[in-house]
Amino acid sequence: MPGTSCGGDGEHELQDRYGTQDRAQRFYQDQVLDQLNRMMIEFIGRMDMAFIATADKHGECDASFRAGLPGFVHVIDERTIAYPEFRGNGVLASLGNILENPHVGILLIDFVQDLIGLHINGSARIEDDSVLRRTVTDLPANFKGRAAQRWVVVDVEEAYIHCRKHIPHLVPAEREQRQWGTDNMRAKGGDYFGAKAERESAEVLARR
Repeated sequence: MPGTSCGGDGEHELQDRYGTQDRAQRFYQDQVLDQLNRMMIEFIGRMDMAFIATADKHGECDASFRAGLPGFVHVIDERTIAYPEFRGNGVLASLGNILENPHVGILLIDFVQDLIGLHINGSARIEDDSVLRRTVTDLPANFKGRAAQRWVVVDVEEAYIHCRKHIPHLVPAEREQRQWGTDNMRAKGGDYFGAKAERESAEVLARR
């Protein structure tokens, strides 16, 4: 159903301050749903990337990128989706936040075809792959030796459009074979931003 009591206290306060209440209410009424509709489900099924926003119990935020084959974000039903967590750097920042604070925001953007985005906000929980597969038998299969260790299952609370006017049009380019799940530091990007080198240099200076 369309959202009629959407948004937090902060956004409503600013809508009053800046005089945007009417525009905001039209958006809530026309575009915000509390479940996925047919077109949203189709859209999710062809996306191969997602941006994930989480925060810990103190409100400290983290934004992360996830990617896979089209449909790696799996629609269980109109009120539930799941995305896989593969072996990574072991920090588990997003999952750690979810353990403390289940609220998540997901943004899926089609940069290639329709130049449109979809926001999904909801409450998340962590499920081991083997456990979730017992009840969700059509989860995407593992591929190229890359096995999901666990899944983030999200109960959908809001789903709404991200307008296209500032979304760039990108053209997919061929790239060398992706090294899914690799521990090769060069393949992962190495010390691209020089953080390790900077820290080692600072330690050398401190010892002088």
